[in-house]
Amino acid sequence: MLDVKQTLNDASERMEMAAMYLSDELQRIRAGRANVAILDGVRVDSYGSKVPLNQVASVMVPDARTIAIKPWDKKAIKDIEKAIMDSDVGITPENNGEMIRLNLPQPTEERRRDLVKQCNKIGERAKVEIRNVRSDIKDKLKKAIKDGLSEDNEKDAELSLQKIHDKFIKQVDELLAEKQKEIMTV
Repeated sequence: MLDVKQTLNDASERMEMAAMYLSDELQRIRAGRANVAILDGVRVDSYGSKVPLNQVASVMVPDARTIAIKPWDKKAIKDIEKAIMDSDVGITPENNGEMIRLNLPQPTEERRRDLVKQCNKIGERAKVEIRNVRSDIKDKLKKAIKDGLSEDNEKDAELSLQKIHDKFIKQVDELLAEKQKEIMTV
């Protein structure tokens, strides 16, 4: 017979993963302020293999509009520069021979609106995933009635599932609102 508590815990865990995914993705979106998370997806060709940027250089934020990258091996500076150019970061690196600087421009109003749209798309994917989890668990509960779960227990479990769903949808909405505010603030 279906363990209702365990099923609801699994649902909560899966929904939380969707919210965590959204949080990680939103951190990568550049909102005008320097944030090293925008470089998380950059892979550098180092000694024949692709490695994350933070494994070949130290990444610092000296001020609100600049990211400084100091490679541990000065020979890797060209590879780092190439990796940043090839990535979807959208910033041209400046190289002074010892370190690479990324100067983040102030985004225009149009660019800000595009960033908000991008955030909303990612947020919608997270919401869809949360709804899919709810749907999967509802199906499991319906099937469990045939296996001997009482209808009252199934209804209670469905109510609990809806509360969990609502909690995570609200969390996604809050994350999106916070990021939109950050992006639109000049």
